[in-house]
Amino acid sequence: MLTRRDLLQVAVAAAALPGMAPLARAASGQAVTQSRLLDFQPTGNLTLLHLADIHAQLVPVYFREPATYIGVGGLDGMPPHLTGKDFLAHYGIEPRSLSAYMLSSVDFVELARQYGRVGGLDRIATLVKAVRGERGAENTLLLDGGDTWQGSYTALKTEGADMVRAMNALGVDAMTGHWEFTYGAERFRALKDKTEAEFLAGNVLDTTWQEPVFDGIKMFERAGTQIAVIGQAFPYTPIANPQHMIPNWSFGIREDTVRKQVQQAREKGAEVVVLLSHDGFDVDRKLARRVDGIDVLFTGHTHDALPEPEEVNGTLLISSGSHGKFLSRLDLDVRGGKVADWTYRLIPVLSDAIEPDPEMAETVRDIRAPHEDTLQQVLGEAETLLYRRGNFNGTWDDLICQALMTERDAQIAMSPGFRWGAALLPGQKITVEDVYNQTAITYPEAYRQEMSGERLKMILEDVADNLFNPDPYYQQGGDMVRIGGMGYRIDVSAERGSRISDMTLLETGEPIDPKKTYTVAGWASVNQGVEGPPIYDLLARYIARQSPLRVERNDQIQVVGA
Repeated sequence: MLTRRDLLQVAVAAAALPGMAPLARAASGQAVTQSRLLDFQPTGNLTLLHLADIHAQLVPVYFREPATYIGVGGLDGMPPHLTGKDFLAHYGIEPRSLSAYMLSSVDFVELARQYGRVGGLDRIATLVKAVRGERGAENTLLLDGGDTWQGSYTALKTEGADMVRAMNALGVDAMTGHWEFTYGAERFRALKDKTEAEFLAGNVLDTTWQEPVFDGIKMFERAGTQIAVIGQAFPYTPIANPQHMIPNWSFGIREDTVRKQVQQAREKGAEVVVLLSHDGFDVDRKLARRVDGIDVLFTGHTHDALPEPEEVNGTLLISSGSHGKFLSRLDLDVRGGKVADWTYRLIPVLSDAIEPDPEMAETVRDIRAPHEDTLQQVLGEAETLLYRRGNFNGTWDDLICQALMTERDAQIAMSPGFRWGAALLPGQKITVEDVYNQTAITYPEAYRQEMSGERLKMILEDVADNLFNPDPYYQQGGDMVRIGGMGYRIDVSAERGSRISDMTLLETGEPIDPKKTYTVAGWASVNQGVEGPPIYDLLARYIARQSPLRVERNDQIQVVGA
């Protein structure tokens, strides 16, 4: 008898299609088709759809999964801390297949040229409408895990209004948030008032009265079933992003609050309890282990794409990737007030194989039309792969660090370990849109200041603890701060404050002196009153001057203890 895992492996294998032809032909029906991508064995009458971390990408992009993703505190070698060939082997995915392209970094450039771009809201709309048409809109719930309103030129210029309009058109039922808050409290409230989805974030309190700022629970009826959706915004927003933008709101994991919300949901008659979270995968795995009664936990923030759920304490923990690359479909058979069975698929949003939805395509064109000339302005050309993801290295950020050191006349540069940002293939033109896809934030000032060697080490140690603390509740997401002009050694298994050593100034080869000061340039400071040119303007100037650009892999960081 086939087990649930057997069925999932069959689904993965079916999506793999080894030896697939280029999608220019595949889209016409020879290999990958829209119907193949939507192929699914339905269960019960209730369908939950989930996407997260779109980061305002309206149109298809390339996106490379990380090659290095270290797990600590007993999580080494466990999903999602598997990459490359280890990831493929764990899930039984055929190398060089569609699934291998979508879910790993192995042979990325070659496979990207074969299979094409991913995402695009008009393609997502096609998939959502197809599922709603099959199952019935009255039996389907669409959930958005946040990091939706930020990450592109049009989102920055419209202060998130473009994405509110687009997601309203998609018909999202409920959402939570993180980067949404970086527009500031006043602007956020204005956007929320225009959002047709229920915004849920029960872990956000006002600092004066410690009362909830937003609703935490919403009851939905679908397929004759009472479903409670509990919203959990990113718990470390005022630390990872500027607190002065939301000075009267406090955040946190608030495990006891979640426990009480689950109990309240059951008392209200919930037959299915869903936690719509932006905590990050490892945080949510611990939360699910400690809080009973959650049937489904849709996680976000850490951008993990896993082809099957992790089962933790009776909870299905589901992660749907980022940048519109995937749409999760979970069918539930609910009997006697509880989940009796389920089937799941992480649907690849392979843009060349999916017919764009005409209505959403028109919405996207209308949003982009006033900005199209600027978006398509060519600044230069990439001779090498430009990508962001990875615990320590990303060639986009190496390029940003080079630009900072040159344009700000600095010895050392720092670029934040953001996980959002599309990739560019070797030979692609670099446009203004590409630059903003890496830098579109509301606090973009590229600062220049003096820092002591001691201060530099303190910064690296703090970020390393955010990333590699063995307790997931102390991990704040993101990757290691990117460094230009300096090398170092990191022991990820060491104690807090003792992970960083052998710091070296690359221009001289000399060790960094704790008592000496160095000229440092960076961007995305969470401090108030920072001065400097916007990073997107600085980077655009540098690319235009230096193109064609060849950015080799940064090998100045020695990683041990993993």
